[in-house]
Amino acid sequence: MSMQRKKRLIYGLGLLFVINALIIGLFQTTQEAEAATYRQGSSGTVVRQIQQRLKDWGYYTGSVDGIYGSKTVAGVKYFQQKHGLTADGICGPQTLSAIGISGGTAGGSGVSGSRSNDLYLLSRIISAEARGEPYTGQVAVGAVVINRTKHPSFPNTISGVVYQPGAFTAITDGQFNQPIIDSARRAAQDALNGMDPSGGAIYYYNPAKTTSKWIYSRPVIKTIGSHVFAR
Repeated sequence: MSMQRKKRLIYGLGLLFVINALIIGLFQTTQEAEAATYRQGSSGTVVRQIQQRLKDWGYYTGSVDGIYGSKTVAGVKYFQQKHGLTADGICGPQTLSAIGISGGTAGGSGVSGSRSNDLYLLSRIISAEARGEPYTGQVAVGAVVINRTKHPSFPNTISGVVYQPGAFTAITDGQFNQPIIDSARRAAQDALNGMDPSGGAIYYYNPAKTTSKWIYSRPVIKTIGSHVFAR
């Protein structure tokens, strides 16, 4: 074989390798995009997690079976409507993030423990509940959420605490869907890093606004801004 033909053969094989690599990369990218979206007909671990969270929060009444059926669609739509999302019954990245689940790819855990999701949800609830409060008070609100995840009376995840039915008025009055203020992001990060100006509180309230008589029975730890923090 002549040197020229050898060069052509090597060039052809190299070109074939590049084309195959591009095809494989495109296929993997498509798989990852699809894996981050769950809709009717989907199944698996992440679907089960979606169902469990929505069931815990009262949005879903079906079985936690990992099969994305019509009841799961209805539960997702209900959740989306309540949280200012497009109510299409499809769990794409935005809805998954709101639920506190990372879509992941095949073989991924898909759990909400990712720090980025926790930071997002904590920032949003701090912004909604403590907008206008001193910075220390904002960190304290974030600390209360985290303290609840460690308490047996509350869900053990930040998303579970934030979306627990009746836990925060900001979820139902629309404040939760307002833009996140910059200080809330910093406060969330500080709370996640272990700062707790609340002194270990698992409750807080504004005496000028609360109508709950029960909350006054909780032992007060301290007051920061307009919020009273209690255990």
